[in-house]
Amino acid sequence: MEKIYSVSQINKYIKLKFDKDEFLNNINITGEITNFKAHYTGHFYFTLKDDTSTIKCVMFKSCASLVKFKPQDGMKVVISGQVSVFERDGAYQIYCRTMTPEGLGDLYLAYEQLKKKLELEGLFKEEYKKKIPFLPSRVGVITSRTGAVVRDIINVSTRRYDKVNLLIYPAAVQGVNVSSTVIEGLDTFNKLNNVDVIIIARGGGSFEDLFGFNDEALARKIFESHIPVISAVGHETDFTICDFVSDLRAPTPSAAAELVYPKYSDIVDRILLNKRRNINAIENYVERRKQYVERLKASKLEKVPLNMINMYRMNIDRCIKESYHALSLKVEKYKAQTIKNITKLDTLSPLKTLTRGYSVVENEDRKVIKSVNDVKKNDKLNVTLNDGKINVTVN
Repeated sequence: MEKIYSVSQINKYIKLKFDKDEFLNNINITGEITNFKAHYTGHFYFTLKDDTSTIKCVMFKSCASLVKFKPQDGMKVVISGQVSVFERDGAYQIYCRTMTPEGLGDLYLAYEQLKKKLELEGLFKEEYKKKIPFLPSRVGVITSRTGAVVRDIINVSTRRYDKVNLLIYPAAVQGVNVSSTVIEGLDTFNKLNNVDVIIIARGGGSFEDLFGFNDEALARKIFESHIPVISAVGHETDFTICDFVSDLRAPTPSAAAELVYPKYSDIVDRILLNKRRNINAIENYVERRKQYVERLKASKLEKVPLNMINMYRMNIDRCIKESYHALSLKVEKYKAQTIKNITKLDTLSPLKTLTRGYSVVENEDRKVIKSVNDVKKNDKLNVTLNDGKINVTVN
């Protein structure tokens, strides 16, 4: 009688055949990604296809976390891995170990070589990172003069802190002129020394789109800048040489604006919190010393020499005096800092300019009029002065 096998036995047998095949155990395949899914566990599931066939693929988290770009449907890639059988479903698939975009192998090699070179030279070390100033008077932004990035930075900055001072340097953010124009912006800001921090910003894109920020000359210029530099290039998953050498990396341009400009309410809250903490610490210390004195009073004083009691009394008085003195210094320090911040805020206020006789002219759409070419006869305008507004008509 012929032997009968179960489905599981057949699938297991086929899997063993695949696993023993040296050709299938280490194979490189090129194709187009379709049905891509990044699972919440960190695994990648997708299908690789060409003009006539498809094959299912899986890349587990340990390997997927090493992929430097974001895979998506329609992208042509080269993968390496092992072809094996998923016994449960009786289907074969590729277990991927690496993935690179097709045609970008040379770019990745150049990127990795430059990254390794600069890292060995120490350009990425934390000890060389300059501190980002708190509440800068003016921020320089190097980015495209058009597009969503510059608008996002302006919107986020003004929403968090309405007296911002941004200076935009227009630069190419894609193509062959990226590094040269960004370097020009860095040179300009450093030469004029007219900003407290510089943001290099660009929206997301493919590895090839962002490759202009993987330039050695640009990296060295960022490192040499005496003004702190924040890199806000691409999305959170995008990394460039610019990110590693900058003093601070922001995951997005909007996040860079949040890092530079704190909320005014947060500033006040932090000062008040530190003040309360210092007061509580001093009060607790004084209370502990009082309790210590009470314990001394409750002890058998006849066994304690009078001079020792007096010594403890003087020591307690000295400690109390020093504690209150320290508290006063802390309070005065925070008062001075608060006055300094308020003065800085007041200096940046546009209302301060109005008190000197200047005014703001807007049309009916609330657009600020900057030139006579922006108006025509009979236009209705609103003029904002220090103490009110005037509605006027152009004659």
